[in-house]
Amino acid sequence: MECKQWAVVVGSTGAMGAVIVRRLAAAGLRVLAVARDADALASLVAATPGAVACPADIADDAAIDAIRSHLDAPVRIAVHGPGVATAGGVLEAPPAALAEAVNIKAGGLLRLMRAVDERLQRGSRVVAIGGHYGFEPSAYAATAGVANAALANLVRQLSWAYGERGITTHLLAPGPADTPRLHRVAEQRGARAGLDAQAAMREMRAESAIGEFTTLEQVAWGIELLLAPEADALAGSTLFMDAGRRKGMP
Repeated sequence: MECKQWAVVVGSTGAMGAVIVRRLAAAGLRVLAVARDADALASLVAATPGAVACPADIADDAAIDAIRSHLDAPVRIAVHGPGVATAGGVLEAPPAALAEAVNIKAGGLLRLMRAVDERLQRGSRVVAIGGHYGFEPSAYAATAGVANAALANLVRQLSWAYGERGITTHLLAPGPADTPRLHRVAEQRGARAGLDAQAAMREMRAESAIGEFTTLEQVAWGIELLLAPEADALAGSTLFMDAGRRKGMP
């Protein structure tokens, strides 16, 4: 009996990653959940039939073999969604924090690709989760802005590198989601503007055309959507899921 195809999810124990793991497992895939926190992974896997734990730090090259060693069947989709530290705005963020963020986002995606490369086949998807600040620079989100901008460039490069094998690469750029991480960003934004965190959150919500944050379930839906054969047409592109925040033309 042929083994089920794999979904590999990096950053699986974060608020967003856990929802993605559950969604892909419900779609009938075996999910290799990759994260640094072994205890959080154990809890996620125990609550998610079809999920397998892979403790690994995607910021380290050792993650390549750790992920590769679990894979015994084709990888249908590989999702790269680790978070980066909120180190403040561009005026105060330590330069080393930007380097670390780029290592996690861009370097981590390359490590994931090295790990899954031999298990990818025609129709496989590679999905990187970037973010709004990679396309709409802000003075208060230095690490997210720089790292996600680098990620967008890398996704385009990988699209050309893997396209001839029929493997498509995609970037999801969600708008802010109401998570603990967003509350930390709001605190930093509020501190710069002399506002409390709740006032900053209200300002950020109002920046959406529909007055909403993106939900984690919406992001997971977008990833599952890319499993459809028709998503070939989205190769190399960015799927903006920002609840109408962008004002500029793509």
